[in-house]
Amino acid sequence: MTNFQGALRAPYQPSTFTLVLTGVIAGIRAVLRALKNRRNAAMLAELDDRMLKDMGLTRSDLRDAYAEPLWRDPTEILVKRAGERRASRQRMAAINVLRSVDSPSLAPEPGFSRPATSRPARYTI
Repeated sequence: MTNFQGALRAPYQPSTFTLVLTGVIAGIRAVLRALKNRRNAAMLAELDDRMLKDMGLTRSDLRDAYAEPLWRDPTEILVKRAGERRASRQRMAAINVLRSVDSPSLAPEPGFSRPATSRPARYTI
């Protein structure tokens, strides 16, 4: 009979040092990603208000995002605010569709003719 003891060993368990090092590296990566996103978000401050509005943002949104600590990602706040405004606009558009009332046409209806008048053409409508 063959001995399979070597094949039945417990799965690899990382050492405490490896676990700590993995956590530190993950933390450093998160901070570096937040700093990169902060630098990218700083480019938004160079845009004018019209361009920010096209993206669904305001200057106060940028100030709020930069007020976060350095290790927090400011783009999370900006994405959230833009999404909130987009949802609000869509909700208001849906409400306005429900409230819409057919307005009369400004174009004359077929068969319309101007009434006869004795005034010169410049005074008639």
